[in-house]
Amino acid sequence: MLTPLALPTTDWSTWLAQRCRTGLDQAAELRQQLAADDTTALATWNELQIHLAGVFAVTSLLAQVHPDAEVRAEAEAIEVEASAFRTELMLDAEVFARLAAVPPEGLDEAARRLLELTLRDFRRAGVDRDASTRARLAELQAREVELGLAFGRGIREDARTVTVPVAAVAGLPADWIADRPADAEGAVTLTTDYPDVVPFLTYAHDAAARAAVSHAFLNRGWPGNDEVLRELLRVRHEHARLLGYADWPSFDAEVKMIGDGPAIGAFIDQVAADAAASAERDLAVLVERARRDDPALIGIDVASSRYWGEVVARERFGVDAQEVRRYFDFGRVRQGLLDVTGRLFGLTWTPVEDAPTWHPDVTSYDVALAGETLGRIHLDLHPREGKYSHAAQFDLVPGVAGVQLAEGVLVCNFPRALMEHDDVVTLFHEFGHLVHHMLAGRHDWVRFSGVATEWDFVEAPSQMLEEWAWDAEVLRSFAVDADGTPIPVDLVRRMRAAEEFGKGVRARTQTFYAAVSYRLHLERPDDITARVAELHAQYNPIEPLPDTHFHASFGHLDGYSSGYYTYKWSLVIAKDLFSAFDTGDLFAPEVATRYRETILAPGGSKDAAELVADFLGRPYDSSAFKAWLDRAPEEVR
Repeated sequence: MLTPLALPTTDWSTWLAQRCRTGLDQAAELRQQLAADDTTALATWNELQIHLAGVFAVTSLLAQVHPDAEVRAEAEAIEVEASAFRTELMLDAEVFARLAAVPPEGLDEAARRLLELTLRDFRRAGVDRDASTRARLAELQAREVELGLAFGRGIREDARTVTVPVAAVAGLPADWIADRPADAEGAVTLTTDYPDVVPFLTYAHDAAARAAVSHAFLNRGWPGNDEVLRELLRVRHEHARLLGYADWPSFDAEVKMIGDGPAIGAFIDQVAADAAASAERDLAVLVERARRDDPALIGIDVASSRYWGEVVARERFGVDAQEVRRYFDFGRVRQGLLDVTGRLFGLTWTPVEDAPTWHPDVTSYDVALAGETLGRIHLDLHPREGKYSHAAQFDLVPGVAGVQLAEGVLVCNFPRALMEHDDVVTLFHEFGHLVHHMLAGRHDWVRFSGVATEWDFVEAPSQMLEEWAWDAEVLRSFAVDADGTPIPVDLVRRMRAAEEFGKGVRARTQTFYAAVSYRLHLERPDDITARVAELHAQYNPIEPLPDTHFHASFGHLDGYSSGYYTYKWSLVIAKDLFSAFDTGDLFAPEVATRYRETILAPGGSKDAAELVADFLGRPYDSSAFKAWLDRAPEEVR
């Protein structure tokens, strides 16, 4: 019987070294076996990849979440070593030859797919290049890993503070203010963590204070990360050129749904054009309202967009976010999320009270489907010093049928008491990745385990799950105030209308992020700040804040590289997927089960387009996305 990974109760440093050293040693032995003479090459390759994936899962997680800085540094160092091993492996001509000699005729469909993708990966690594080119590729890939880790570290460890006069917190919720008392001089110190920044930028009446907080937030990682990013762009470009690609986006896009680099730019511009009318309409409303208080105002800037959006939501749609948040106690939301996803997907989440973890904040649950144990999840949901500062799902163990149970970790930064509804939506989104990881953790081949589809599809299931965080009956199952009164249905409808307001502005803002991701990799400008400012002016209708350097803390420039467009690409598909559900009964078992089995459970065993066609009964299209974008906010009420 398979059991979850045994985590240590103490001495994480020793455990980390032992687990990763064992994994790398076993992978090295299997590499030698493959290179020599192996009649079961694919099975050996799979076993090797299981060990290597286990090393990367542990190091990437602990480097971001462990409270001990020394353990985080050790995890980073091992990740560099494991990356070097992987680079050498993918450049090993003998291993490649052994796998290339496997006859596809005797393989089943899954094994043939594995073989095809693996050989493609070897060629993309440069295994068929000359010796000097392979050596240079190894150097470049090692440097990419170092730079990516440095970029993330520069963001994570640049924890800034801003001191504002106590009068500047006027407009903030009472419980938020109580948690941040003024000092003897009458000043309040705020951090650049999300539970401080997001509410302040949403509610604080003091425009100058909002600008100060936003300025600190948008300058995290600056100036150190500027040169780190500049070198990372240069290294990736050389990497792609050595492999015969025109540029990094062309190399990166080859293995995604979009197919080629230039298509990224075309897609970004298409979404920007589709969103233009909606953005212009809603931005005019924001500016008109803001000018009533400040007639000299020219435009809405990034320090004030949340604030004026909240004002319009309150005045035009009758939605006061401070009134809304009293229905979203963190503990109830967390349990409600488990109840909703359990009902929707047929999953059982059982608390594990004595599970060792890296921090007391972490809660753990064993996961089962129809009596079958799938694995374990860990929820690390509150901010702390040195921890990853955004929201993401991390693997801990990739599930493999008959070998090991899937384990995943949700890493977020939510308040401990009352949550914004935006936080609730984010929690549902990120938890969607965790569900995907667990349900797709029963494949024979680790290559297909979990969220293993094309990278521009992986956000679609999570974006679709956000819809359950907007449904009145779903929310009423856990969103109650202190007296136990469920959130009113009419309030949820007004919340949805208020959310629909500004969707064009948000879409244009997302195209700006996508353009930064794509254009910086394509162009590699000497002055990154100046080029980002140009892209802001081209795509983002919200005015920039002077003397800020957003790109220095845009962590997705490492993991997503030139592919941040994937959030919008996935949203197009997510809207199409959701069109198959009955909005009058989001838990209808037939469609929910079909979705679970055709979209989530297959993992990477099929191309994403094929998965979507299996579920919808047709190829996906953008009609649902465009209809949503064009719909006026009032039409959802």
